[in-house]
Amino acid sequence: MSEKIEISVSKGLLEETPANVLVVNLFEGVKIPAGATGAIDIALDGLISKFIIAKEGFDGKFGKMYLLPTYGKIAAEKVLLVGLGKNKDFTPNRLRELSAKIIKKCRKMGNAKKVISVLHGAGIGGYDPEISARMIAEGTLIGSYSFDKYKTEKSSKKVDEFVIVDMVEENCKKAKAGVKKGKIIGSALNFARDLSNEQPAYATPSKLAEIAQSFKDLEVKVYDKDEIEKMGMGAFLGVAKGSSQPPKFIHMHYKGSNQKLIQRKIAIIGKGICFDSGGLDIKPPSSMLNMKDDMSGAAAVLGVMSVLKDLKPNCEVHGIIAACENMPGCSAYKPGDVLTAKNGKTIEVDNTDAEGRLTLADALCYACELDVDEVIDIATLTGACVVALGSAASGIMGNHQPTIDKLIKCANSGGEKMWQLPMFDEYKESLQSDVADMRNTGSRMGGAQIAGIFLQNFVKKVHWAHIDVAGTAFLDKPQNEFPKGATGAGVRTLINYLML
Repeated sequence: MSEKIEISVSKGLLEETPANVLVVNLFEGVKIPAGATGAIDIALDGLISKFIIAKEGFDGKFGKMYLLPTYGKIAAEKVLLVGLGKNKDFTPNRLRELSAKIIKKCRKMGNAKKVISVLHGAGIGGYDPEISARMIAEGTLIGSYSFDKYKTEKSSKKVDEFVIVDMVEENCKKAKAGVKKGKIIGSALNFARDLSNEQPAYATPSKLAEIAQSFKDLEVKVYDKDEIEKMGMGAFLGVAKGSSQPPKFIHMHYKGSNQKLIQRKIAIIGKGICFDSGGLDIKPPSSMLNMKDDMSGAAAVLGVMSVLKDLKPNCEVHGIIAACENMPGCSAYKPGDVLTAKNGKTIEVDNTDAEGRLTLADALCYACELDVDEVIDIATLTGACVVALGSAASGIMGNHQPTIDKLIKCANSGGEKMWQLPMFDEYKESLQSDVADMRNTGSRMGGAQIAGIFLQNFVKKVHWAHIDVAGTAFLDKPQNEFPKGATGAGVRTLINYLML
């Protein structure tokens, strides 16, 4: 969970603002600092230019850091000099990543309770102060995160206060707006990370439903097993049969702050398999270990829905989750079973470990019956997508190229990567069944695309995109601004998309 850190903006001079640590920056190749860093260098009698750069060889490469004392010459106790890399390569996404690294560095110091910082990127970097401040706030919240809920001894190393300081009133005004938005997005991201990192004994279908019902500014309906059955969701219920945890079908509805301003009606669906053992086609232990994260799509949707009241997008949003566990109980569905989805299509169960697409099938049918223009589903769906794209990018496909293009653009601006996968007709043959309309698995080759084509059978008369975050939702080692564990994949993309 992210530590309670206060992020704010203050008008003033950096050298006169008391703090444990003052953060300044340097682009790669700069020998004589200018701007705010130059002012601090002058106040420190050239310590940065004459010693740190000239003698110690600090070159400003991205992410490089140097901590130096101030000897009482300015109000801050220490200065942290950070490298921004080459000016031509500096982007808002790199600033977000750098901000996460900065706060991690300050936390490790142990005594950096108050950190002040220049408005990175707003000077020679050329970015609007609002954009820079938003990236700093997002990165600071991402970097301050640690899931230590179950540790009996908590780390005392934390930063209580992070303040962006600038002497220009207009910059401060814009920066405050950026910090506000950055904090909203960062909190949504960390909310989703908390859920994905949670133990499966806690993050049950009932708990997800309880969390959804706590969102007071949304209209929330939770359907129980009997109601799910009445709606004809045989694919979803088939998966849920093996678990003692009752399934929950969750529908959250954000109607918008002003109906007159509504421009789009969108449904976002998150895969909500709270634990995936594989069912009767049980996974090996090594593959089952992190299957608590198989509800990361649902976590992303809950994270997004939790902040819509603050973001106030000009669209109506439906958040939908079919939540259950996939367990090998005595009543579990079996290979060879034939399930009937909400739209009446029949599915032969070829493998019980291809369960996510079955729950999504009924969720897609439900969403398409709503008064919406677009449906986006996000899911840790296939190992094939992990093989294809690794942990660097999520896969995306769908039936409407403009929607896909916009989502990819929103992912890029949010610091996430997506790569479009093809949905060639040749893949359809792999889903043919001798006894039903289709089977739930196909060839191992092209498995991510085949899963997408399976889902398309349950989409009707709407623009649809499918995002596979199997490789990006949970990391087995640190990557960019994220440590090992949940990343909240898709949260920033979806928020950016809803705010278009």
